[in-house]
Amino acid sequence: MSLENVKAHFKKWNREKDVMEFDTSSATVEQAAETIGVIPARIAKTLSFRGEDEKAILIVAAGDAKIDNKKFRQTFGFKARMLTPDEVLEQTGHAIGGVCPFGLANDLDVYLDVSMKRFETVFPACGSTNSAIELTIEEIVQYSYAKEWVDVCKDWEEDGLEEAAV
Repeated sequence: MSLENVKAHFKKWNREKDVMEFDTSSATVEQAAETIGVIPARIAKTLSFRGEDEKAILIVAAGDAKIDNKKFRQTFGFKARMLTPDEVLEQTGHAIGGVCPFGLANDLDVYLDVSMKRFETVFPACGSTNSAIELTIEEIVQYSYAKEWVDVCKDWEEDGLEEAAV
């Protein structure tokens, strides 16, 4: 059902046919990178956190980035607490491994981390553990209805642009 919701979401821009479905799993950053044939950093992972009033907030970040708790607290004013898999499914409508900022079950705030800005295109999941779509940075802003760009991650390299041979 989740994949269909994402395809319906992309229909608004006539992009539903651009959703790629794979025979192999793309549930983790590493699996997605291997399946698609790109470096892991170009996988746009969606992380789900407990926001204010128990409403989730989503952070979309580059595949090689990790949440920096200090930056998160400075940006949002509260501690970074990830949702449980059941809470993720309830809040987003997507199961772990297919979580994305598209076709959401609830109206959630989506933030994009600056770690993705080093790439022309990134590959977010599309609601299932074997799907993705290639989007430009401008498209991910538009299609995710992102509130704003944030800088809440660490351990990614600004100059890590070389494509590794896969």
